[in-house]
Amino acid sequence: MYQIRSYQPSEEPLLRELFYNTVHHVNQRDYTPEQREAWAPVKYDENAWVMRMLECEPFVALDNDTIVGFADVQTDGYIDFFFCHHAYQGKGVGKALMKHLLKAGRRYGLKRFYANVSITAKPFFQHYGFEVVRQQQKEVRGVVLTNFLMEKRQG
Repeated sequence: MYQIRSYQPSEEPLLRELFYNTVHHVNQRDYTPEQREAWAPVKYDENAWVMRMLECEPFVALDNDTIVGFADVQTDGYIDFFFCHHAYQGKGVGKALMKHLLKAGRRYGLKRFYANVSITAKPFFQHYGFEVVRQQQKEVRGVVLTNFLMEKRQG
């Protein structure tokens, strides 16, 4: 269905565009325009974004040669990024990425996965066995956003 592979340096602008479009299209039912602009501003520090991608080393989901999603899991189980292209919602991209992250985590020997999950993504994460630890109010660029600390434990 979708090929999942490690992201490659030079793909950062594509991932940034996907992140921006997902926040501004998919999350519009749960977050105001002001909140979405704080979360994913039009103007951003390209070097800082490149450094974040190099540090988190995300996996990308491909439909043929088109990147349609990306996600990461850190060695402590933290999922920092989990974004699916707005035109591919409900088409199995998230499922493919989540299965890949959980499998990678098992290889790392992880017993716990956790993430700060948007209101929009909460049902998706719940579907994969994540439970809400707490609701949070996070300030981003002076604007408060609601999200949820969620975790999944495995034997």
